[in-house]
Amino acid sequence: MGYKVAASPAMAANRMTSTALPPLPALRDACTDLARQAASEIMRIYAGDLGVRDKADRSPVTDADHAAEAVIVAGLRALTPGRPIVAEEEMAAGRVPTLDGGPFWLVDPLDGTKEFIKRNGEFTVNIALVENARPVLGIVLAPATGLIWRGAQGLGADRSSDGLSFAPMTVRPPPARGLTALASRSHAIYSDLDIWFRNEGIEVAERLQIGSSLKFCLIAAGEGDIYPRFGPTNEWDTAAGQGVLEAAGGQVVDTAGVALRYGKPTFRNPHFIARSRAFGR
Repeated sequence: MGYKVAASPAMAANRMTSTALPPLPALRDACTDLARQAASEIMRIYAGDLGVRDKADRSPVTDADHAAEAVIVAGLRALTPGRPIVAEEEMAAGRVPTLDGGPFWLVDPLDGTKEFIKRNGEFTVNIALVENARPVLGIVLAPATGLIWRGAQGLGADRSSDGLSFAPMTVRPPPARGLTALASRSHAIYSDLDIWFRNEGIEVAERLQIGSSLKFCLIAAGEGDIYPRFGPTNEWDTAAGQGVLEAAGGQVVDTAGVALRYGKPTFRNPHFIARSRAFGR
């Protein structure tokens, strides 16, 4: 299912106020609080009936997806009035915002819905601010553990295990013994990854399968090195993770080595590689 950005009849007027946003440190703290509120709603539902059903594209959705998104969208509208919000369930319902060339939000209120349904804890809340087609702020929170990873342009990246105190984090140098490669728990096809690693001359010592945007965060925290994704994803799946990883010194690039960009007409991503640095050829 494709989504198209609506044309704006008032683009010039809207652009006049497009950059009138609170400073990034304030936005980072406010979005951290919104992610915590969304996580509270998610865990409330996680403890009972999940309300699972299928969307039009036959992907699953739960009551938690909708409850978390309602919290985040309302909070972002109050925080940055007039700024477009591209949120997964709003998009699925056909509520496609108009992008005017200024900053906009990308929200995946419950990334890893399949893992949520499996109750394995590998799901996240994702909030990203995009400016000039790049994520300048990313917040990722794992509701089951309370872990939070954040990244902002010019501010670096940090993480919290208690939800209150934050410590800086950066990507690690490549281990001498070989890289730790991350893959999706629900979508990995190891034969394809094996071929790609061999063709790129990349030595992999360890592989980890884990759900949702946690893969970006593990690389950002120096606990992994590379995550190739050669399957379909949407912009709200990757923007927050990319914001965190880039702020920690890593990269998210397409197969030509170009940084992943946002605000594309269909909000679809190309195949990409998230990594701590450039590897291989």
